[in-house]
Amino acid sequence: MACEGNGMSDERIGEALIKEVIQEELKDVPPEELPPLTPLVVDVKTEQEKKMVTQLGIMIRIIGDKVKDDRKFQDAIDGVARCSGSKWERFKEVADQVFQHGITWERIAVLFYVAGRMALRMVEAHLPTSVKDILRWTTDLFKNKLLGWIREHGGWINSFSELAAASVQSVSSVSSSSFGLIVIFVAGLAMGSFVSWRLMRQP
Repeated sequence: MACEGNGMSDERIGEALIKEVIQEELKDVPPEELPPLTPLVVDVKTEQEKKMVTQLGIMIRIIGDKVKDDRKFQDAIDGVARCSGSKWERFKEVADQVFQHGITWERIAVLFYVAGRMALRMVEAHLPTSVKDILRWTTDLFKNKLLGWIREHGGWINSFSELAAASVQSVSSVSSSSFGLIVIFVAGLAMGSFVSWRLMRQP
């Protein structure tokens, strides 16, 4: 059963998660250099949705560390900011590359992370208004291509186990100085289990 059946919305969670990941990537950019993002996507409505977005955001950032080392992805991300042609077409090419072998929870996480990195590149290229485009394109892609798949696979609540496994693989591939990430992951997994338990107990 998707999250909608428990009073949570997979659509709201997805939109809020995209915004959360983008804002995290832009956290060191002075606010005056950024366009407002809030009106473009809906906000979560419940404390459970907020906690889910926060924990999913943490796991996406851990998974994103793998993409940082992928030169092909980084070149594609940089290319969106540098290209003189249609940025939408370049964005779509990168998205197609992410999902070339089908949709999985991990690949959805990678797309959201890539959107955040693209937004940062746009600001660095002095194209801050393009951040809104990245947010809108990612949200549209989420609604049109990914939301149906997410609902068919039980909603965001069912993403925790696969994203947790992907997070562990990412953490184990970095140095022991990343022990803090393991602590964050364990806390996230515990929260996910608690949310799942609470949802199962609701009538």
